[in-house]
Amino acid sequence: MHASSLLETVKRNWKSGIAVSLVSLPLAISLAIVSGADPIAGIITAIWACTIASIFGGSHYNIIGPAGALSGILAAHAMVHGAHTLPMLALLTGIFIFFAYLFKLERYLIFFPASTIHGFILGVALTIGFSQINSALGLVNLPAHNKLLHNVYESCTQIPNASLTTFGFFLFFLLILFIAAKLVPQIPGAIVVAPIGIGIGALSAHNLIPFALQTLQSQYPSLHPTLMRLPRFSFSPAFLLPSLALAVISILETMILARMADGLTHTKHNKRKEMLGLSLANIVSGLFGGFPATAALARTTLNIKTGASNKISATISGIGVAVIAFLLLSFFKYIPLATIAAMLVYTSIRMVERKDFARMYKSDKKSFFIALSVAFITVYEDPIVGLLLGATVAMLIFMEKISLGHYEVLTTPDAPTPTGQASHSHFKEIVPHVPGKKNILIYAIKGQLAYINAQSHSTRLENAPAHYKHIILDLDGLHFIDLDGIDALCTIINDLMDQGRSVALAGLSPFIQAMLNDSATYQSLKNTGSIFTHRQDALDALAQPHAKQPHAKQPHAKEESP
Repeated sequence: MHASSLLETVKRNWKSGIAVSLVSLPLAISLAIVSGADPIAGIITAIWACTIASIFGGSHYNIIGPAGALSGILAAHAMVHGAHTLPMLALLTGIFIFFAYLFKLERYLIFFPASTIHGFILGVALTIGFSQINSALGLVNLPAHNKLLHNVYESCTQIPNASLTTFGFFLFFLLILFIAAKLVPQIPGAIVVAPIGIGIGALSAHNLIPFALQTLQSQYPSLHPTLMRLPRFSFSPAFLLPSLALAVISILETMILARMADGLTHTKHNKRKEMLGLSLANIVSGLFGGFPATAALARTTLNIKTGASNKISATISGIGVAVIAFLLLSFFKYIPLATIAAMLVYTSIRMVERKDFARMYKSDKKSFFIALSVAFITVYEDPIVGLLLGATVAMLIFMEKISLGHYEVLTTPDAPTPTGQASHSHFKEIVPHVPGKKNILIYAIKGQLAYINAQSHSTRLENAPAHYKHIILDLDGLHFIDLDGIDALCTIINDLMDQGRSVALAGLSPFIQAMLNDSATYQSLKNTGSIFTHRQDALDALAQPHAKQPHAKQPHAKEESP
C-alpha cells in the first residue's frame, strides 16, 4: 500500500478505531475479572490480540479480544489451576487453531449445530450474570468454591449482609445502559457509564460523599499499565481439553461474526487468513501474558456502525487501547465494582438471542431442549461438558433422522394407499393410469443409500401391501450409494421377486450404474429388460399388451458384495 493510500485509509478509519478502543478498555477489564484474571491481563489481551489479528487476519471488520463466550471456561480453569496458567492456555489455544488452519479443519465445524452454540452462549451468559452477585450486592470476603452454583448459594446465604447502597448503584448503572441502548444506540453504553462510575467512585474514595463503594482499586490495589508481562509457563495434560474447547469456540465465534460482518457490509472475508490471524493473536496474547481471545460481537458491530472500511480500524483500536490504558488507567482504578457488574450483566443479557430460542421452540422443539440442556450443563457442571454433550446429542438425533431414509411413494389412481409407513413419508396418487394395471407402486429413494439408512428402506419395502404386484424402484434422486447400500438394494430386489412381484429399476445415474455393474442381481434385471432411463419408460412398458407378468417365486443366487 502506497503512503498516500495508507494515509487516506487511516483518515477513513481512525474514528471507528478510537470508538472501539474506548469501549474495549472497560470491557477488557470487566471480562478479565469474570474470566478469573486481573485487569492488566485483559488489557494486554485487548491490545495484542486485536492488533495481531488485524495485521494477519482476513476480515476487515472483526475485532478480536477478550469475549464473554470464553469466560466460562477460563473462569472454571482459573478456579482450579490458578490465573497464572491462563497465558499457557492462550498459547495452546493458538497452537490448536494453527493446526486447524494447516489442515483446513474449519470445514468440520458443522458438527456443532446452532442449537448447541445457542445453548452454550445462554449458559455462558448465565455464568457471567450469576458471577456478579457479590459485586452487585457489595458482598466481600466470601469463600470461593469450584462450582458456580455453590458460589451462588454462598452469596444467597449472605444477602442479609448486602449493601443496599451498592445494589442501588448497580441497578442505576444497569438502567442507564438499557436507556442508552434505546435512546442513543449508536453510542455504546460502556462509554456512558464508565465516566459516571469513575466520578462516583473517586468521590467515594476521597470521602466526599456519605457512602462507600467497593472500587477496582479495593480489589486490585496495584494497577500499573504495561504492554507485556512475561508469564511463568507450566504445562499439564489437564490443559489440553480446555484449550481444544476454547479453540473450537474461538473459531466458531470468529467465523460466524466474520460472515455476519460480510452480510452487513456486502463484502467477503478471507477464511484462511482469518484462521491464521486468530491463531497468531492467541499465541502472541499468551506469550505477552494475556489470555485466549476471539471475535467480539459488540465491538465488531460498533466497528461497522462507526464507519470502518478497512482492518486498519482494528489496528488503530489495538494501539488506542494501549494509549488510553497508559493515560487513564489511574482513573479507572476508581470505577465501582457495581459499575463493572452492571456492564457484565448487561453484556450477558445482550448475548442471548431470544428470537433464535423462540424460533427453535416454534419450529424444532428437539433443538430447543438440546439448547436448554447445554445451558444447564454449562452452568451446573462445566462449559466443555455442555458443549461436547450438546454436539453429541444433536449429532445422534441427526443420524437418527438420516437413518429413516428419504423417500417418496407414488401409486396409480384408485389404488389403495400404502399403510404402516413412517409418519414423515409422502404418498401421492399421481402415477398416470395404466390400462389393466392398478397395482403399481413406485418407490423413489432420495439422497443416499448407505449403511445408516439401508435397513429402513429394506424394512419399508418388505412390508409393502401384497396387492402391489409391480414395483418400480426410482433411483433418479439417489446421489450416493456404498457397498452396504448395494447389498441392501439387491436384497430388496430379491425379496420382492421372491414375493411374486415384478421389479424394475429406473433413473440410474452413471455413478450408480458403475457401482451396481458387478452385481448379479443388477445384471439379471438388465438381461430381462427391467432397467429403464426414466420411471415413465417403466410405466409405458407395463402398459404394453405383452407387459411382463410378475415373477414367480424362484430360487436366486446369493448376492455377493462387488
